[in-house]
Amino acid sequence: MQVILLERIARLGQMGETVKVRDGYARNYLLPTGRALRANEANRARFEAQKAQLIQRNEERKAEAKGVADTLDGRSFIVVRTAGETGQLYGSVSTRDISEILVAEGFKVGRNQVELNQPIKSIGLHKVEVSLHPEVAVMVQLNVARSPDEAERQARGEDLTSADAIYGADEPDYAQEDEEDLDGEEAGEEAAELEADDTTA
Repeated sequence: MQVILLERIARLGQMGETVKVRDGYARNYLLPTGRALRANEANRARFEAQKAQLIQRNEERKAEAKGVADTLDGRSFIVVRTAGETGQLYGSVSTRDISEILVAEGFKVGRNQVELNQPIKSIGLHKVEVSLHPEVAVMVQLNVARSPDEAERQARGEDLTSADAIYGADEPDYAQEDEEDLDGEEAGEEAAELEADDTTA
């Protein structure tokens, strides 16, 4: 389907351009959200008549997005999820989840503004791009962990994707300690025997 863009859309075109898109993308997203019009003479005339108004509205939205970007860019958000010992999530973190997390923190962000090629499926620190406006994007960090305590450890640089990280790799090796004690006892016995031999000689 040929459409006239009413705003700049990444990887598609600039405001006023006529571009070809898939029918489903046009019907389900571009047309109902007011981002495009069907390409025909009537809509071309309509766009030209409203062009100045559309440019002004775009500038207002851009300024508003920049204001949000100043407070959102570089922020880190903790996401608590259940996961296995190797860090694989029992589920995933999707664009909907990220949008809900940002909204809960007071940022008006729709799921279609979250740039995520595929859902997050492991714990760790994940950089995610958020498109607040076609010309304004920011990066946020998601600290996906099994608990707030683990999130703090990850933020300090710990890798929690192994069983050792969870249960601790510094547990004492009791078998080795027993062996060392045994060696000590044997050495003591040998010294005592030598001493006895010296006194009898």
